[in-house]
Amino acid sequence: MKRGTGIAPHHVAIIMDGNGRWAQQRGRPRLFGHQAGARRLREIVRVCPDLGVKYLTIFAFSTENWKRTQIEIAGLMTLFRRYITLETKALVREGVRVRFIGDRIRLDEKLVWLMDELELMTADNSRVHLTIALNYGGRDEVARATRRLAQEVRANRLNPDTVNEETFAHYLDTYFLPDPDLVIRTSGEARISNFLLWQSAYAEYEFIDTLWPDFTKEVFTEIVTGYSGRERRFGAVTA
Repeated sequence: MKRGTGIAPHHVAIIMDGNGRWAQQRGRPRLFGHQAGARRLREIVRVCPDLGVKYLTIFAFSTENWKRTQIEIAGLMTLFRRYITLETKALVREGVRVRFIGDRIRLDEKLVWLMDELELMTADNSRVHLTIALNYGGRDEVARATRRLAQEVRANRLNPDTVNEETFAHYLDTYFLPDPDLVIRTSGEARISNFLLWQSAYAEYEFIDTLWPDFTKEVFTEIVTGYSGRERRFGAVTA
């Protein structure tokens, strides 16, 4: 018989998929689904403390999402700016610390400014740590981390013989986060889509058919509660 941990996941990461399909099923434009998805995120963040989830990382926009139509991309960027503007006061009040990961170079200056401001305004919060992956890709992150590490070696600030997994992790975007315990993907797709490749080496995965705008706090609660029944061995063998 498998023995569960009996412990809630400390860090949950979510690939929020299915906004576009949710909207199309209702005869609405894809951006309508993204707007509904943003509202759903608010609900999930708020329930995290009740479930013992201290860290929540969400996949908002990938490095591959630039391949979408310019109309959808422009709409998403507007939605990100609006989300930050409208949610800042509530996030501060509710004790949520927000940080962003990903490459900011392709993002517009106004959005980057808002991201910086939100990080600054929530810096003293600790009730929930919300990390938003924006223009993020796991391979891109590893490449950027490797570049930074190589620059340190070239400048004689780092001895290459001392580089190990812990050293490398310090150069990743997520250097301030514990590794995720549980990764959830909505919408029925069973792939990780270049999300947290290094960090999720020993994460538990949950792939569900529910589209993200339909991902209620009840569904989230059921998955988080079910996690405590899983046996996590990290390569070891239990007696």
